[in-house]
Amino acid sequence: MDDKKTLRLVLAGILLGILMSAMDNTIVATALGSILGDLGGVDSYIWITSAYAVAVLAGMPIFGKLSDMYGRKRFFMFGIIVFMIGSALCGVAQSVPQLAVFRAIQGIGGGALLPIAFTIVFDVFPPEKRGKMTGILGAVFGASSVIGPLLGAWITESISWHWVFYVNIPIGLVSLFLIYRFYKEATEPSKQAIDWLGAITLVTAIVSLMFGLEFGGKQFAWSSWQSITLFSLFTVFFIIFLVAETKAKEPIISFWMFKSRLFASSQVLALLYGATFIGLTIFIPLFVQAVYGGSATNAGIILMPMLLGSVVGSALGGILQTKTSYRKIMVISVIAYSIGMLLMSTITPDTSRSILSFYMMFVGFGVGFSFSLLPAATVHNMDFRFRGSANSTNAFFRSLGLALGITIFGAIQTKLLASELASGFAKLPNGDNSAVGSIQNAFLPEVRKTIPEDILNVMTNAMSNSISTTFLWALIPVAISILAVFYMGPERLIIPNQKK
Repeated sequence: MDDKKTLRLVLAGILLGILMSAMDNTIVATALGSILGDLGGVDSYIWITSAYAVAVLAGMPIFGKLSDMYGRKRFFMFGIIVFMIGSALCGVAQSVPQLAVFRAIQGIGGGALLPIAFTIVFDVFPPEKRGKMTGILGAVFGASSVIGPLLGAWITESISWHWVFYVNIPIGLVSLFLIYRFYKEATEPSKQAIDWLGAITLVTAIVSLMFGLEFGGKQFAWSSWQSITLFSLFTVFFIIFLVAETKAKEPIISFWMFKSRLFASSQVLALLYGATFIGLTIFIPLFVQAVYGGSATNAGIILMPMLLGSVVGSALGGILQTKTSYRKIMVISVIAYSIGMLLMSTITPDTSRSILSFYMMFVGFGVGFSFSLLPAATVHNMDFRFRGSANSTNAFFRSLGLALGITIFGAIQTKLLASELASGFAKLPNGDNSAVGSIQNAFLPEVRKTIPEDILNVMTNAMSNSISTTFLWALIPVAISILAVFYMGPERLIIPNQKK
């Protein structure tokens, strides 16, 4: 595969696959209100997002291992086809339970796309180009979290919510054609024993954990028998999985990889960065809508500075890989990320949009490095037949971080908001403000205009304080990230004939 044009076409196919799968959850989140308005099922909406997330998480390490065993191409194409089938079915869903099942089908496809995409890049591009290529892939991955809400809002308002799913089909078809036509694998797949026990126990453990976190403190109390059962199932099956992996001939997750300082620290960083970054993409639009006032589309547009920062950070991280060690690059990342998160923890209703945009650009720049650098560090010096498993492990930990971040920081912000509202309303003279003071009214521009100024001030201050304090809490995993960065070691990407 020396032909430059062929390589560019393969890269285009990979980028479209990444964009399609990484953007899916955010684009659907924007259309969720319209979906529920049409299908009903408000009490069970959580299944729409959780079914996809669980399927992706469960599939990543499995498909990564299968790609090592039977080849990247067939499983990347399998992921595209299944994702398109799931998308088409989602567009014709007649109920929320039906949509949740179809979303799980989408998730099975999505679980194959992201980890295998990065692995293909390391297979087909020479060392001197890998940094640049992972920078591009990382930029697309980071951009998807911002493009998704904007595209979802525009499609929902201009056409219908069905098209947030149908839009995947033309993208997928182009990606499928490019990979099928131009990607030629250089090595023959080697058949190996499939670790069925590891796969089954891992999927069961993940499903139990995800539903335990999703339902805990909401549908069920944390101390309820339902929550205890789910977390107990996770513990039991995870222990069985760990034991099974130590005995399997070809384990789904190879624990020997974690003996490498660079590999182990990269997985920790993927988890921590994923957990904190998702909070930014969720809480900043909430802040803009509830505190500044405005539509959902306007709230999505405010994320653009963070998008620009993450694209610059990802591209720079890719370029620097051939010039210095992974650790030195991540030092730049974690310093910028720490300062950015600290700045975000200071926002108030008096913070101007321009200042907020500056803070977001700073934090986006910091996190952007991780999109390109962590996958590269994960497969550093890995043999060809282990790259798929290694990269899928990294994607798994980042996705697990996203899921944990949504749950943990969401619970913190919700509790802080309730406390701030109760405290603020208690200071107001006379009357029950529970009706007009419902925080949902702050998100509705027409209703917002009718809210008395003193009550609106309580609501905006409560939302602002709850979000800024949540960002302050997020500094804890960011601080742990600093320790993980210094544990990475001195390794760097070495290009043949290049001096260290």
